[in-house]
Amino acid sequence: MQTMLTTAAGGLDVIHMRELDIPEVLSSFHMRVKLAAAGINPVDAKLRKKPAFYPEHLPAILGCDGCGVVDEIGQEVTRFKVGDQVYFNNGGIGLEPGCYAEYTTVHEEYCAFKPANLNMQESAALPLVLITAWEALFERVSLQAGQTILIHGGAGGVGHIAIQLARNIGAHVAVTVSDEKKAKLVQSLGAEKVINYKKQDFVEEVMLWTGKHGVDVVFDTVGGNTFVKSLNACSVGGKIVSIVGTPLAEADVQQARLRNLTLCYELMLTPQLMKLHDQRIRQRKILEAGAKLVEAGKLGVMVSRQMPLIEVAQAHKLIEQGGVMGKVIVTMGLFSLPK
Repeated sequence: MQTMLTTAAGGLDVIHMRELDIPEVLSSFHMRVKLAAAGINPVDAKLRKKPAFYPEHLPAILGCDGCGVVDEIGQEVTRFKVGDQVYFNNGGIGLEPGCYAEYTTVHEEYCAFKPANLNMQESAALPLVLITAWEALFERVSLQAGQTILIHGGAGGVGHIAIQLARNIGAHVAVTVSDEKKAKLVQSLGAEKVINYKKQDFVEEVMLWTGKHGVDVVFDTVGGNTFVKSLNACSVGGKIVSIVGTPLAEADVQQARLRNLTLCYELMLTPQLMKLHDQRIRQRKILEAGAKLVEAGKLGVMVSRQMPLIEVAQAHKLIEQGGVMGKVIVTMGLFSLPK
């Protein structure tokens, strides 16, 4: 089978096409999946540059988001049969092989049936961003109907899913974007307040929007100074959840303490990294719930670019340049692309 293999830590030139054997089913509870597409996420590029989780396991097949057709099942698999179309987040962080390949293997408990009204290419874009946004909003900060939330980077992969999830439960959504095209996208998804952070101070805009109260929740997908400034956009007693590293100076910590803020972090890879089987089943249930929302017309995923598997390095370049709307995916030659 064709794979895109990361052979060393480094730049785009460490990704190479390699022909490897089609993998065997790993256990009686595993399945082999013939992949149609793989989602490209910022963590993929970060792990290519610095394989922090499993540096001793190079070369590695990256890519943790996949969708395809069940090709073979272990003797004790009961949830799926050969021919079923599934999507999942699995492998791709340096230990188990990921989805930059024509085939992969995955435990049946970590798979969900793909949304019936999405094709496999679109479905491959969804797992990581859906689980990340769901866990951040509902498990870390317990977002409720009627609350206000500021979502940074609302036109990005995680952000555009978070807007829809927040609106679905009746929260009021403000979003930061960098241009008019992105503003139109987030408005179409239900954002009530759109802030162009290149032209406007988002703290001032949030205070105007909330009558100087501040938002109940900030969802930070950017980090750095954006996270620090968000301390002042949040209401007293409010909550901030971030999906990126946020080194805080002592003064920032004291500011958060003065305002009685709750600071939370979200890393959806934790259950895989720490081998938490029950938590991975919980994440699969998020995929199942997300599929129902998609099928009900309440959730969609935007695929801004789809590229052939051989162009993984170019896909990484796009992600690293920043500013991508929605998601980028790569598709496998074993499946024809939709017209």
